[in-house]
Amino acid sequence: MAGQETQDVTHDCQSLLKDKTPIVICDGQFFQQLLEAGTHWLERHRTAINSLNVFPVPDGDTGTNMVLTMQSALQELRDSPQQYVGAIAQTISHGALMGARGNSGVILSQLLRGIAKSLDRKEVFGPKEFAAALMEASATAYKAVVKPVEGTILTVARDVADAAHIAAQEVEDLAYVLCQVVEAAKLSVARTPSLLPVLAQAGVVDAGGQGLFILLEGMMRFARGEVFDVPLTAISSHAAGAALGQEYGYEIQFVLQGPSLDLETIRETIMKMGESVLVVGDQKAIKVHVHTPEPGIPISYAVGLGSLSNVVLENLQAQAEQFAASGRSAISRASEHKGSIGVVAVSPGPGLTRVFESLGASAIVPGGQTMNPSTEQLLRAVEGMSVDQVIILPNNGNIQLTAQQVAHLSPKQIRVLGTKTVPQGIGALLAFNYQADLDANANIMEQASKNVQTLEVTTAVRSVQINGLDVEAGQVIGLYNGVLSVCGSDIGNVVTQAFAQAEVEDYEIATVYYGEHLTAEIAQDLVEHLQALYSNLEFELVEGGQPHYHYIISLE
Repeated sequence: MAGQETQDVTHDCQSLLKDKTPIVICDGQFFQQLLEAGTHWLERHRTAINSLNVFPVPDGDTGTNMVLTMQSALQELRDSPQQYVGAIAQTISHGALMGARGNSGVILSQLLRGIAKSLDRKEVFGPKEFAAALMEASATAYKAVVKPVEGTILTVARDVADAAHIAAQEVEDLAYVLCQVVEAAKLSVARTPSLLPVLAQAGVVDAGGQGLFILLEGMMRFARGEVFDVPLTAISSHAAGAALGQEYGYEIQFVLQGPSLDLETIRETIMKMGESVLVVGDQKAIKVHVHTPEPGIPISYAVGLGSLSNVVLENLQAQAEQFAASGRSAISRASEHKGSIGVVAVSPGPGLTRVFESLGASAIVPGGQTMNPSTEQLLRAVEGMSVDQVIILPNNGNIQLTAQQVAHLSPKQIRVLGTKTVPQGIGALLAFNYQADLDANANIMEQASKNVQTLEVTTAVRSVQINGLDVEAGQVIGLYNGVLSVCGSDIGNVVTQAFAQAEVEDYEIATVYYGEHLTAEIAQDLVEHLQALYSNLEFELVEGGQPHYHYIISLE
């Protein structure tokens, strides 16, 4: 069967390229155009790639991270006078590494690094050199990941390299090799659920692998002469935020007051008007939050039901572009440690930033779900310190690999801890010892972070069947240490169920960080309810200010 598929692919590629002049040599200009075309095609499919996230949480940003990484690479190339493919590949590699965001962006930068290594000092390349570059790209990316997992972008990259090697021996035509490569990527992506059970359970393919397929498909389309609907020369001059598109719309918040409000009906109606919906309250007052491209619709609807107060309207696109293009100005500086070790913490909200600052973090980089900081942002935070020893707290699993790249780029001694949640980062920082050396502190803090359990409550962005749960888009979901375990229609009920599953009798302190769309009064009511259920726990309520996640809760 596999042999038949290979024959069919070969036939299709030869048919598509029939009567076209073979591309035997690729010079610097054509190489740049290929990369720009691939980036444009990736940008066009960004939202679809984002939707492939395994869990239906609002951080499925693989497509966005890959686009921003490529935009950073092309932006650096735009400012470079290089013309040879070897020099262009080196420039692209450096730009991608500095702009890499999230695990997918870092792995993509490593693929480009391998290509640059293979094409070093070359003026041009042909099909065989391109195939060799893809082989080196795959090897470099695998080496960059401590524990490579099959069924991911790594597998797709390896299958692509194998297909390129075979194709380059068959026909001396770069367009033909790209065609075979794209078909191999497509088949490899389709196989990812069979290699990674969590993908099969969620009913999706690997998002990073799909992103690589789309990038290569854009390159192939350009190589065989397809015309794109936007000028390719404009792509590399975009600011990083341009990759985010225009569909973010507006964020609307308001309090609706009336004599006898129907909470469930209002919630169901608002949910049809946009995304990231939060509708909480009672018959007399309801707090509403929604993201929508048409802000007038929910406001007009609410006005017909009662009176509005505390109306807030924010342009999400402007916020997204500001974050994507942010650099040094995004880093907040706290007072330096009195000792010789500095700590960089990634924080998703202003309230959590204040917590990290109060615990002695030297620099705070904004980031978290849906807004992964780039390698350059973390590097600037490290280099901006007067100390030569630094500990980085990523506080998010999708920022871990990015932080590790900083350790390779800076001459300073850097330790990156494995903190995957904000509570783990706070727990680690609480264990910091001014009298201990770098390695001792890293070990102490790492152990402390593992003693912290994390509950997170957010809203599902899509429907999915996973972990035995039938989750509908718009439902409230709860995660325990990153595993989706609860779903429901009410935030308070989901939090209560999450506590029941967490075996909280083994812990003493519960710290509740409430998000930017909740009021202190609503959060306090929840804490009082939990305190009545769990008298053995000491509760602390803190304004976290984090977006997307209603509550982040630490158990110690």
